[in-house]
Parts: sequence; structure tokens; C-alpha cells
Amino acid sequence: MAGSLVTVLGNFLDIYLVLLLVRVLLSWFPNIDWSSNPWSILSQLTDPYLNIFRSIIPPIGGIDVSAVLAFLLLQVIRGSLG
Repeated sequence: MAGSLVTVLGNFLDIYLVLLLVRVLLSWFPNIDWSSNPWSILSQLTDPYLNIFRSIIPPIGGIDVSAVLAFLLLQVIRGSLG
């Protein structure tokens, strides 16, 4: 039972890590309208988590590095699951 829960959580984190990566990569394209689908869905899924780190880490030289920390933390959690 516990093994299957860890597997499900690991799979969820894998999917969420991919969503975060896509969100960060797409943020480099200024012409994306984040209020239209499917971008708004991606934004709604990832921004609450990213905003935690954005409130802690200010942009450095105009570059938002909070996503790096957010991504690394999820990687550490995912790695600890085995």
C-alpha cells in the first residue's frame, strides 16, 4: 500500500516537474498570452507554487531565479522518494 502511494506521488511530481519546465521555458517568449488556453491552464497549475518562491527571492538583475529554486526543491523531494 505505501509503495503504491509513493509511486503515485512520484509520478505526480514527475508530471508537475515537466509542467514547471514548460512554464519556465515559455516565459522566455514575451508574445505568449497567458490568459488564453492552454497557457492559462498551465499558469493556473504552476503559478501558485512558483509564487511562493517569487515572494521570497526577488529578481536578480531583472531575471527571475525563483523558478530554479522551486524546481530544485521538487527534484530533491522526488529524489528522496526513491
